[in-house]
Amino acid sequence: MTELLGALGRGSSDLLAYVGGMTWLLVDSLYFTFVAPFGSRRLKIRRDPVFAQMARVGFDSLGVVCIVLLFIGMVLALQMAYILKKFGVTAYVGSVVGLGMFRELGPLLTAIVMSGYVGAAIAAEIGTMSVSEEIEALSASAIHPVRFLVVPRLLATTIMVPCVTMIGDFVGILGGMFIGYTVLKIAPALFIQKLIEPLVVKDVLTGVFKSGVFAAVIALISCFEGLRVDSGAEGVGRATTRSVVFSIVMIIAADCAITTLFYFVLGD
Repeated sequence: MTELLGALGRGSSDLLAYVGGMTWLLVDSLYFTFVAPFGSRRLKIRRDPVFAQMARVGFDSLGVVCIVLLFIGMVLALQMAYILKKFGVTAYVGSVVGLGMFRELGPLLTAIVMSGYVGAAIAAEIGTMSVSEEIEALSASAIHPVRFLVVPRLLATTIMVPCVTMIGDFVGILGGMFIGYTVLKIAPALFIQKLIEPLVVKDVLTGVFKSGVFAAVIALISCFEGLRVDSGAEGVGRATTRSVVFSIVMIIAADCAITTLFYFVLGD
């Protein structure tokens, strides 16, 4: 019993320490993004690292995301056709694929791919810098690690993930249209008509908002895990694994919270 209580106590303490560390990192990131640049020119946001990270997050991951969402669009069309065929409304596959990709599957699956493709790379990069004492050198030079390392990655990820998601949404719809034309014998014009009919602007904006939140979650968790590394290659490996696992868990939890909020507050 004593050992069980001790384990629960240590687990609770570790959880509180983790949440506190993440909250502190978020506050520091917001300060160096929105407050510090306006108070001192010396603390302005460095553009070159932001652009370099945007290229890395956006262009380098675009192919993987498009391939994943292309197949998801094809699978979604086939699965929905199986149900819609029973009601004689197979033509509405376009509506289901469009709403599903824009509102839910596009943002969610893109974020999960990004957590492995981008989040792991960020955690490993910053973790390696921690091991080689480069972060201590930054602090010794009066350069705040959050401003120098976290802010460019947070901005680049938050900007580029929604952009990649939008492109992936259209690729997924093309996958659904391909299945509609080749397997279900739905003309592309009819597919597009049924896709557009129920789709409104807020459906697209909901997906963009979700992908922005997911991107911030990935960047913050990955940077936090990288900054926590205090041992060699083994520590970097653990940080990389934790960043991917924790990001996926938090992405799904955030998706549930946002969807619930929109459902009850906005009636959507």
